[in-house]
Amino acid sequence: MFKFALHDISMKERKNKEWNMAPLPEAENIDIPSVLKQYQDGEIDLICILGPTASGKTRYAVAVAREIDKLLACDGNAARARAEIISGDSRQVYRGMDIGTGKDLDEYGDVPYHLIDIAPAGSKYNIYEYQRDFETAYQNIRERGCIPILCGGSGLYIEAATCSYSLPEVPANPGLREELEKEDTETLIRRLAALKPLHNSTDYDTRKRLIRALEIAIHEQSNPAPRSSFLPKKTFYIGTLVDRDERNARIDRRLDARIEEGLVEEVKNLMDSGIPAEDLIYYGLEYKFVTLYITGEIGMEEMREKLAVAIHQFAKRQMTWFRGMERKGIRIHWTRV
Repeated sequence: MFKFALHDISMKERKNKEWNMAPLPEAENIDIPSVLKQYQDGEIDLICILGPTASGKTRYAVAVAREIDKLLACDGNAARARAEIISGDSRQVYRGMDIGTGKDLDEYGDVPYHLIDIAPAGSKYNIYEYQRDFETAYQNIRERGCIPILCGGSGLYIEAATCSYSLPEVPANPGLREELEKEDTETLIRRLAALKPLHNSTDYDTRKRLIRALEIAIHEQSNPAPRSSFLPKKTFYIGTLVDRDERNARIDRRLDARIEEGLVEEVKNLMDSGIPAEDLIYYGLEYKFVTLYITGEIGMEEMREKLAVAIHQFAKRQMTWFRGMERKGIRIHWTRV
């Protein structure tokens, strides 16, 4: 893997670590009847439940949906309206990637869900496609008189859905990619940093992502993005809060459970279906480290240890992103679940 030693990036990482050591936000008791009334009165038009991995956000979103359904039934609206969940997870869109992405579809029960299993494994579903697909699902739910609940941990996807980012589709440029491949990694990062702020390491955590990020940044420099046609949402954000030590313990327990459930076999099946190891590594976390294990680059114990650390770090980055949303003025109502 690549090591990045640039001064500006190391400073950013230090700031992220300092932020993650900051006190957790204060927890609130969320009054769902009040939130539903705000929706019915037009004060909000979307409920968003976000949180880091292993914070219980899916379980909580399902509980909120069921409580809303009960409240609507009391009003005599059960036949016309109910709550439906839209996934805000960047990897649960892929079919066949179930254990590693933690879909836990049984948790939904009879609660309808959207944007899960909509793309083939091995493809490169992107933020532009997500924004478009979210808007379609959101409008469909609203037009049927139902109540949309966005639930996920991908901060960029959540902001793209709720804040009306302008995200033009950028076509592949084989000639540019060939040119960029000739540059060393640190030079590519410097070029990217000169074109856009490096908000987090996902732009450059693999060389393939780095080159794609540069391809997009260079395209947008000469092709200014038009204003997004998607309107910002009047969103009520709820954050699922968990102590860091408890979160890490949950991550470790969940990882062991997923290995027992057949995580390695899932990745082997994906490889046997024709998906190259490089493409699975692209998806990161479980798919990266398990692929390295299957290909013999690391052993089982090393795989489990490195993967646990990577997921801990990922959860920290998620919280950093969400707290950054707050610094930009977005109110998140944090609650313990």
